[in-house]
Amino acid sequence: VQLVESGGGQVQPGESLRLSCKVSGLDDSTYVIGWWRQALGKEREFVAARDWNGHITEYAASVNGRFILSRNNAENVNLQMNGLKAEDTAVYYCAALAGGSWQRAADYDSWGQGTQVTVST
Repeated sequence: VQLVESGGGQVQPGESLRLSCKVSGLDDSTYVIGWWRQALGKEREFVAARDWNGHITEYAASVNGRFILSRNNAENVNLQMNGLKAEDTAVYYCAALAGGSWQRAADYDSWGQGTQVTVST
């Protein structure tokens, strides 16, 4: 499975940004696609995840109600980020999980290269 993120950038607090994850080589609909983030000097943090068919979605408490995870076609899983805060600043990664815990980074099988999101005045 290959994943490529796009859509990062710099915005001001309160603004919105949409990240996209292009997924290819996925031949099993039981996969889960997750979004993670890593701020400078901190551990990688779970953001959100959904099963490929979209029946279940999980969000971290820190983003629940502000971020929306969706799949808009056969290839792209998007993360709509609203009401951005300075503490959302991080490199954002999408990843594919074949089996295991949705909120444990070590269980994910494939990772994208990441895209930087910076929230500042």
